[in-house]
Amino acid sequence: MELGYTLSAEEHPGSRLVDLAARAEETGFGFATVSDHYHPWTDRQGHAPFVWAVLGGVARATEHLHVMTGVTCPTMRIHPAIVAQAAATAAEMLPGRFSLGVGTGEALNEHVLGDPWPPAEVRLEMLEEAIELMRELWTGSPVTFRGSYYTVDHARIYTLPERPPPVVVASSGSSSAAVAAAAGDGLITTAPNGELLRAYREAGGDGPVYGQLTVCWAETAREARRTALEWWPTSAVPGELSQELPLPRHFEQAASLVTEDAVSEAIVCGPDPEAHLGAIDRFARAGFDRLTVHQVGPDQEGFFRFYGSEVLPRLRDRVA
Repeated sequence: MELGYTLSAEEHPGSRLVDLAARAEETGFGFATVSDHYHPWTDRQGHAPFVWAVLGGVARATEHLHVMTGVTCPTMRIHPAIVAQAAATAAEMLPGRFSLGVGTGEALNEHVLGDPWPPAEVRLEMLEEAIELMRELWTGSPVTFRGSYYTVDHARIYTLPERPPPVVVASSGSSSAAVAAAAGDGLITTAPNGELLRAYREAGGDGPVYGQLTVCWAETAREARRTALEWWPTSAVPGELSQELPLPRHFEQAASLVTEDAVSEAIVCGPDPEAHLGAIDRFARAGFDRLTVHQVGPDQEGFFRFYGSEVLPRLRDRVA
């Protein structure tokens, strides 16, 4: 399994994310994902830079780190024709090392233009049509497109990479896994769900499968639990709220019921390398190819030292 690093755009400004990408490459992570939000989950997190500007900085600050949006919603807040142009530019600036992660989005980010928030099945149809349109635009030919949700009139993307970027589709259930298999080049999800991977493979999906692991390293487990609760309490908010709530203050209201114990069940907290390796192993046993690790809170340097000395070498030894 290849280990990556999560550039948490909800917690850091764009300039800091560029520095963190370079530090991740230096530490030995093979890839990075970067979130694409208009709002953070909570006001405490405090940031939401424009991901396409950040990617330009990362392209110049790194040499071999592969970068993927984790994930972009190309259906409402930004028209898929514009996402296609942005992704083509990112892929040209990061030759052979950019992937476009896409998903159906959250009301938190997509409500900002005042459009209605569609039900999940409609959002999935919109995503599938958006992927189809983006792939047509990446051919470099003029495109006129009139679908159920999108219209494009004689549009042509001139600046293109040598190869179109892979499209990795976020999934949490069998319907989105089927879309990932039919329209995408890979799948990304947030839990070590072996059944989801089987649904993806049975639907014909043969691309890489990405997981995301949220951790909070600190000098003590107690400090890590406090930090995780302060910065990422939404990890323990259940059900479909993460797709439906429109404002950071709504997430703060929901998270006010979350306890340190609940957060520590959702986030690996503390300095024990075996706890981190055990969580990584759960994704590996479920069949994941790649795993991006999200360090919660401001102490990213401590995390890099810990993973660089305690986790990545042991992981390499286990693979060997």
